[in-house]
Amino acid sequence: MGAADAVPGVSGGTIALITGIYERLVAAITAIDADRIRRLLSGLNPRNLPDARAAFLEMDGPFLLVLGVGIMTAVITVLRTVVFLLDTVPVATFAFFFGLIGASAIVLFADLSLVTRGQKAAAVTGFLVAFLLSGETAAGADSGGLLVFVAGAIAVSAMVLPGVSGSLLLILLGQYEYMSRALEGFVDALFGLGMGGSTAAVLETAPPVIIFLSGAVVGLFTVAHGVRYALARYRNATFAFLVALVAGALRAPVVQADLALSEAGRSWTPSVLATFLAAAAVGAAIVLVLDHYAGVMDYYSEEQSI
Repeated sequence: MGAADAVPGVSGGTIALITGIYERLVAAITAIDADRIRRLLSGLNPRNLPDARAAFLEMDGPFLLVLGVGIMTAVITVLRTVVFLLDTVPVATFAFFFGLIGASAIVLFADLSLVTRGQKAAAVTGFLVAFLLSGETAAGADSGGLLVFVAGAIAVSAMVLPGVSGSLLLILLGQYEYMSRALEGFVDALFGLGMGGSTAAVLETAPPVIIFLSGAVVGLFTVAHGVRYALARYRNATFAFLVALVAGALRAPVVQADLALSEAGRSWTPSVLATFLAAAAVGAAIVLVLDHYAGVMDYYSEEQSI
């Protein structure tokens, strides 16, 4: 799941479906609430340990803890590779992302229902939001604390959505590359501290990571629950919005590839275009293989309209 969450277009929720832990994951995430967190923290007092242990188990804490360690390990490893590729072959990297996103949109659109006016309106809205936002943010969005916080809150919602990538949502908000580099710098600083370095580098690189994780925690209590509610009440319209969001986001990697070419003093030549298409084909193939084994669309098969 961590490896999938680290690249745009592939959803950690899809991997959860493949491995058979999706329903347990959703149940565990939505079981986290303020009261259980309070009871868990009360375990700092030895007299409250039994109740804290009970709260931990009610949230399926052992499962989330092990899963979280695995996800973070993979995210850190994969993002280091992504940062290297963005520095060395940016056009091919963004083309790979384009293929991932494009194939995801095709797979999801295959069973999309656009029968009612509400569903059609939701689809148009989703596409326009993603298309307009991805163009602006890809061209260079601010990475201030508030936006990073919001990005964390929104990206975490993808954990409960098979087929929708958290990294894709970060691209929409223009925070994917920024957070990839921020996390790499923070991890390097931590390793440096372990090797006898000073705490100055850790303190300098920590703020964006802490802000992002704070947003993710808030997202668990708000965005993720809101998405689950929308899917339960207005499944087809919500799904139409999400699928259109994926389709509209195809603009982002193209704009970013164009910016990378401009910064390098290059332009779209036949050879560059061929490289872009080849890398995109590889990304698309990965999504199609994953979908073949995941059966993502089974999750959205229940009919409900507005």
